[in-house]
Amino acid sequence: MISTPENIQRKEIVKILIVEDEYILAINLQESLESLGYFVIDITDSAEGAIARASKLRPNLILMDIRLRGEMDGIQAAEQIWHHLQIPIIYVTGHSDKNTVERATLTSPFGYIIKPIKEQELYVAIQTALNRYNREQFLSSVLRGMGDGVIVVDTELHIKYINQVAEALTGWRWNEAKDKILTEVIKLIDEQTQFPVENPIIAALKQETFIYLGSGVLLVAKDGTTIPIADSATPLRNNSGVITGAVLVFRDDTQRRLTEERNLAAERAQQLEIQVAELQRLNQLKEDFLATTSHEMRTPLSNIKMAISVLENILDRQGVLNLKPLSPSESVARYLTILRDQCEQELDLVDNLLHMRMIDADVYPLELTSIQLQNWLPHVAEYFQERAQARQQSFKVSVSPNLPPLVSDLASLTEIISELLNNACKYTPPDEEIAVDVQVIYTTKSLRNEDAESGVLHNLQVPYFQITISNSGVIIPKQEQSRIFEPFYRIPQSDAYGNPKRERWQQSGTGLGLTLAKKLVKYLQGTIEVTSSQGWTTFTVKLPLVIGD
Repeated sequence: MISTPENIQRKEIVKILIVEDEYILAINLQESLESLGYFVIDITDSAEGAIARASKLRPNLILMDIRLRGEMDGIQAAEQIWHHLQIPIIYVTGHSDKNTVERATLTSPFGYIIKPIKEQELYVAIQTALNRYNREQFLSSVLRGMGDGVIVVDTELHIKYINQVAEALTGWRWNEAKDKILTEVIKLIDEQTQFPVENPIIAALKQETFIYLGSGVLLVAKDGTTIPIADSATPLRNNSGVITGAVLVFRDDTQRRLTEERNLAAERAQQLEIQVAELQRLNQLKEDFLATTSHEMRTPLSNIKMAISVLENILDRQGVLNLKPLSPSESVARYLTILRDQCEQELDLVDNLLHMRMIDADVYPLELTSIQLQNWLPHVAEYFQERAQARQQSFKVSVSPNLPPLVSDLASLTEIISELLNNACKYTPPDEEIAVDVQVIYTTKSLRNEDAESGVLHNLQVPYFQITISNSGVIIPKQEQSRIFEPFYRIPQSDAYGNPKRERWQQSGTGLGLTLAKKLVKYLQGTIEVTSSQGWTTFTVKLPLVIGD
């Protein structure tokens, strides 16, 4: 016997009617059903008795023998019971000849069991039948309860189903429309010309694809009244992909049209307001950009201009400007490096300012995607590992292979991690370490139970991704840690992190990288913190597994 606690609870409410003309077999069948946990409400030995008992007792399932006492057999009884009562029926018979099976199949039974009956086969057949019946009843309820009209036809355009909304819109009842040709029930005309319009079901069957009805189409109801409709049709296919019919879904479009006309003037006014507001926003964005960047852009541009002038003089002395071959020159390489670094700094400055302005204006685009950090992070860190090796730094990435996916914005996350790794590589002395670690942590959040009079707080464990990037051999003074995320702020008396001063052009960075990183982390609904002690500086980023609304 196959059973689970859930199954036992479900089977106790399943009532079964046995229709069997051999008394001993009926009793044995009853015992098997009861041992499986089902409830047998009655036993009858004739088709007439089956119809009467089914009408009175309304069982959940009927086990029907085909050969019965009386003039009617089990197939005829099953056909009437299903037509009037919609009770699922499983045939239980010792006859499996071709004619009997074909007759039984025409009644769409929910199962067919050949005698002698095995208990396990009986259980599987009953559960399968009940599951199928519940699924079909659910779908039928959905179709009946839909706000749109639904009509199903076969490949010959005979109507096989029409729901209540379709009855109301067309004026045709189900018993009237059944098996009629679609064009008798659904008549469509063009609103302007009043000429007939081809039904989209016909086009869907011809083209074997989804078809929408064009605008301006009226449905002519049975009583001759017309209503504007919007609809679509799609072919139906069996498991082999063969088209077996089509379905038409349509609705009364009157209210939508009235609402559309009523809102048209308001929408135009709103569009004008939006355009004016957008122009104001763009003007303000331009003013903010120019005011913020004008001063910071001047010094790099001056350095670029000076480097170009020096480079021109060198190339002129070497005859390069006269199209002579250029020989390797340390000075040329140095000034080209200055030129390149200053240009990159300028571009970073402009990009960072624009991104910060967009975040502040809450218009920064987010494209959420599922990210496997165990695959993505090593790929991002690969470039920085090469930089670390070139500077004699140790670089280690530690990511668990079993992390859940992170649903976030990939571009923003890349910007954040790249900025932190870039700083770590830039300021870590040779022979020191850079470490990257990712793990899932749980943060306790307190939620107040509003139903409780005492207002008791309930602690909820919320999972977060914690990404830490640490580097040794550097210290950020305590008084500077609170200001490190401020725009254009640099640690005084050194280029950063206590490293020796370098030439002015080598102090790459705009002073906006960490500022933008913090804004992006906050935009992704996370937090970022910095700690520095005992020779290690650590940036800790916490992000939710999924960005909320």
